Amino acid sequence: MIKISIKRDMQGFIWQFTVKGHAGFAEKGKDIVCAAVSVTAYTAAGAIEDLAGVMDCYREKDGYMKCSIPKNITEQQKQVVRIILETTAIGFKQIEMNYGDCVSVLEEEV
Repeated sequence: MIKISIKRDMQGFIWQFTVKGHAGFAEKGKDIVCAAVSVTAYTAAGAIEDLAGVMDCYREKDGYMKCSIPKNITEQQKQVVRIILETTAIGFKQIEMNYGDCVSVLEEEV
């Protein structure tokens, strides 16, 4: 199962998301659930870098990605990041709605 953790502050801003595990929906290279989660996560990380200018915000390895937003971003960057990560959270939840046996999304307030 893929476990996705989304961490928000008290104002609802997403500061971090973590993706761990494998979907197990199909064999490696043919797993559409894994592909859907991966493209959602990598698109978010790429957009944060390219559109918000927040560099080196993520790290990844097989079956794992962690994207963390640094606290010292500008208000303009924060506005862009907010839109990107709220869209990402919606994408993860939509995947979970259709493939709940393979994907779990947990939102936490930190």
